[in-house]
Amino acid sequence: MATSTATLDEDRLDETFAALANSTRRAILARLAEGEASVNDLAEPFDMTLPAISKHIKVLEQAGLITRGRRAQFRPCTIAPEQLATVASWTEQYRHIWDDRFDRLDDYVQTLQNTQDKKAK
Repeated sequence: MATSTATLDEDRLDETFAALANSTRRAILARLAEGEASVNDLAEPFDMTLPAISKHIKVLEQAGLITRGRRAQFRPCTIAPEQLATVASWTEQYRHIWDDRFDRLDDYVQTLQNTQDKKAK
């Protein structure tokens, strides 16, 4: 059954990246990183209808990136850091690749600068 668990994890990661692929949803997450907010608060900076913002919130909620609470009539949205930690963990496995490439680029730039310095003298 490990395969089905891995498939579920991959499906969840796919949903998460799909949710993060939209700039409006990323902006909503950035706002929620400051603290909980109502749908009206989240909709304020956008030139969209409340139903459109609600759809974005639903996508974020289904991806596990936010949660919705219940306090009487108030249903605040809050960021859910657990799924973001999963994304960070997934991307971390590729960090060494980028570090190596940046190191090689830095070496190349240094070589170019040294060559230019020698020509200037």
